[in-house]
Amino acid sequence: MKRRSFLKGAALAVAGAAAAPALLRCERSSETKDLYIARKFNYGPGGTFKVLQFTDTHYIKGDPRSERALRCVEEMIAAEKPDLIIHTGDIVFGRPDIESAMEILQPLADSGIPWAVALGNHDSQFGSTREDMFAAIRSLPGCVNLPPKDGIYGCSNDVITLGQDWAFYLFDSMDAVVLKGEEEVHCYDYIRHSQISWYRAMSEKLGHIPALAFFHIPLCELKEAVDAGVKPIAGTDGEPPCPSRLNSGLFAQFREMGDVKAIVTGHDHDCDYVLDFGQIHFIYGRFSGSDTIYNHLGIDGYIPSDTHTAPGTVSGCRVFQFREGNPGFRTWVRLCGGYIQQQLDL
Repeated sequence: MKRRSFLKGAALAVAGAAAAPALLRCERSSETKDLYIARKFNYGPGGTFKVLQFTDTHYIKGDPRSERALRCVEEMIAAEKPDLIIHTGDIVFGRPDIESAMEILQPLADSGIPWAVALGNHDSQFGSTREDMFAAIRSLPGCVNLPPKDGIYGCSNDVITLGQDWAFYLFDSMDAVVLKGEEEVHCYDYIRHSQISWYRAMSEKLGHIPALAFFHIPLCELKEAVDAGVKPIAGTDGEPPCPSRLNSGLFAQFREMGDVKAIVTGHDHDCDYVLDFGQIHFIYGRFSGSDTIYNHLGIDGYIPSDTHTAPGTVSGCRVFQFREGNPGFRTWVRLCGGYIQQQLDL
């Protein structure tokens, strides 16, 4: 079995055995029943606004292999000086899980820059429930995520707005599910009907303004596009997309509402590309972790390797810049060491 398949299979086995109670707790009543906006931002004096995306830090407190991830986070924030930071999940990858999350997110809290998370599948696999992990994250300074909403599945569904021009939707793409049949099949989870209904309601309320959607696990449609031979317009395609086997229908809802211009995810560490399909940009963030898990992305792209990891591969982040009055946005990848790649106007 290939290392990549083994890692994912092992994680899903843990999730299938232990995650179900946490998923249910995420649906319990929260502090409000209202549909509301987590934070409203305005453009800066120069008419611009910058969002920095981290993803897949896979941090383990006390593990020397995690040190590079912490340095990456600190370097990216200092170099880009964003107006908002979004972490698209797999914040941690071991015990102590909450303490690990607190340590890798502390540079965000110390920066004075508002930030938010969309939880990943691994963030509730190491002892703490998803609800408890999310509550701990929300306790840190600067976090703009709101409490879980009553009747809406998951723990990190939020919307952030920028002026009257843009909305940033965050979805909890959850952990894993078990498909019952002649044999039990573990697969990645999917975004539920209640989350989609919430998104549609917010889209209507905001007047269908242009939007980006941030979450961890990519959608089935990305795999369909890749399987059909659609090629990235930029970036590295180092492995096949690994979505859920269950299609939530979210992509069709984005098309119907007409507001989401890009779907921004993580999850697949050897990918950092941009691919256009169905009038929507599929965008991978840049792996922001270190050697606690696989990563074969280098400065110039994919580094083939059969080992657990390729030591010295380069972590980084993805950046989005918005300009007031401009219907599009600019994106690029920043790597540790000051390298810039994929400067695209979309």
